[in-house]
Amino acid sequence: MRRPLGVLACLGSLAALSTPIATAQAATAPQSVCGVYAAAPHVTSTGKIQASAARLGCKDTALVRVRIKRAVAGPDPIVRSASKRGSNGRVTVALRCTPGVYYTVVTDYRGHSGTSKAARLSCSPTGTPSPAPTATAKPTATPTAKPTAAPTTPPPAGTVGTADENEVLRLVNAERAKGGCQPLKHDAQLRKAAYDHSADMAAQNYFSHTSKDGRSFMDRIRAAGFTGGSGWAENIAAGQATPAAVTNSWMNSPGHKANIMNCKFTLIGVGVAKGSQGYKIYWTQDFAAR
Repeated sequence: MRRPLGVLACLGSLAALSTPIATAQAATAPQSVCGVYAAAPHVTSTGKIQASAARLGCKDTALVRVRIKRAVAGPDPIVRSASKRGSNGRVTVALRCTPGVYYTVVTDYRGHSGTSKAARLSCSPTGTPSPAPTATAKPTATPTAKPTAAPTTPPPAGTVGTADENEVLRLVNAERAKGGCQPLKHDAQLRKAAYDHSADMAAQNYFSHTSKDGRSFMDRIRAAGFTGGSGWAENIAAGQATPAAVTNSWMNSPGHKANIMNCKFTLIGVGVAKGSQGYKIYWTQDFAAR
């Protein structure tokens, strides 16, 4: 079988939109399978616990309910819930923060459900949620291996991103202009989250929105120091040799294009890293609205 030229995957509104798609098939690839996805709760800049979930890739209509649960001895209580009816979209719920371990549960009453990883929250607006094991889970997480991939050239002092990363930004903003969207600004913290994930995928020869140590893209964004925000998404790709090639692949995939053309997003981080195995080059885009 011929090796595909590249692969794509994206997350939108805190949820996975698609499984890897071969670049050669991107233009005609079908929509992703209907499903619901939950993101771990985190503390906002206003000191509230916020959790989000999404229903994506669906053609029918359903009531989507998201619940924040607190992990305690005995049955875990629901501390806040919210619901929304529609085909696809995101539901967000928030409450005043009390330190503890929380997780998100989502269901659409069409047979789809999901649960996020648990997060231990300290209620510090600038704090980063730390994964918390369940009562029966044995700790298995190990530190992320230090990237062994050949790093891209660091950006010059006072700028954000390398030449290739900023060329992706230029191409993305050109596409957004065609759709009437304002240009995205290259954010240093989102760029760090994106580059670190590309470098980790290149170093450890994998392709996924979930890091080898179990972190989600929101975990990586928060770890990079990004706080606040009202919406987030991630696109990843591997194997495309140039900024033009990867942007074209993303724009020919409905889920990835939807993230790029979401006019609510105001910030982006682009990270590209090269490795010695697998697809040799890995691309990540992290989006945020703030």
